[in-house]
Amino acid sequence: MTFDANVLLQAASHAAAGQQYPKGALYLVATPIGNLADMTLRAIQVLSLVDVVACEDTRVTGGLMRHLGLDKRLMAVHQHNEAAAAHQVIEALQQGQRVAYVSDAGTPAVSDPGAQLVSRVQAAGLRAVPIPGVSSVTTALSVAGDTASTGFHFMGFLPAKGAARATALDEALAWPGSLVLFEAPHRIDDLARDLQAHAAHRQVTLCRELTKQFEEIATLGVAQLPEWIKAQPHRDRGEFVVVVHAAGAVAASDEFSTEVLALLQALSSHLPIKQAAGLVADVTRLPRKALYEKALSWRQADEQS
Repeated sequence: MTFDANVLLQAASHAAAGQQYPKGALYLVATPIGNLADMTLRAIQVLSLVDVVACEDTRVTGGLMRHLGLDKRLMAVHQHNEAAAAHQVIEALQQGQRVAYVSDAGTPAVSDPGAQLVSRVQAAGLRAVPIPGVSSVTTALSVAGDTASTGFHFMGFLPAKGAARATALDEALAWPGSLVLFEAPHRIDDLARDLQAHAAHRQVTLCRELTKQFEEIATLGVAQLPEWIKAQPHRDRGEFVVVVHAAGAVAASDEFSTEVLALLQALSSHLPIKQAAGLVADVTRLPRKALYEKALSWRQADEQS
């Protein structure tokens, strides 16, 4: 079936035309993070009305606009020119034009350019209007199932390496609720190792290629991360959103890696359970209580057999 952009534009106009869209305002428009069907009707209506679309990458946004059957003047506003380009946007707004701003994917100014632009527009006494939609942060949190969380801290991308990365991760992990990280495919193995070193007792929800054809979502203990990544050859490709669960959400005993279980079983066959669990906890930094309960369940099963 051929896609008819006119039908979509008519639906957007019908659904969102009752809204007020003042002139001389900047519209922060959320765009899909991978699935074009996630574009909201209100966002489409706004993009059809504005005079200019400021965007992170004109090539990416140009493709989206063609898909929607829209032809608008595009203006590049990215991390390298955001401050300077803000002057052009402000001039357009002062002339009474409507300007939309979109990043390549998701909600602008959330680990994407946009914050400087909004700040300068507001400082000039002009209005910034949010047009909500897709956010990979809230999308990942919705499927994390972190029942121990009392809120979340959004970190985004950690520093690439070195002491700055370790310090940033430690500080972020001190937050009592969920922690949301972004990671590139070529560094997902590094993140797995970092989490083992700094948060071995935590659970994580790993979201790979959210909303796309090969989306994968898994909740597991940090100790299992390297195994999960290596289980499929394609898992080191694609963008990751990682939710580190709150510290109270201890990994379940049946979620320990096969290496940890083998070590625990070997030690508990020769040592008292409490001592064996303590040694494994010291080595792996995994929760002592959960290790003890696992070893105890083995002992009880042997006694009943």
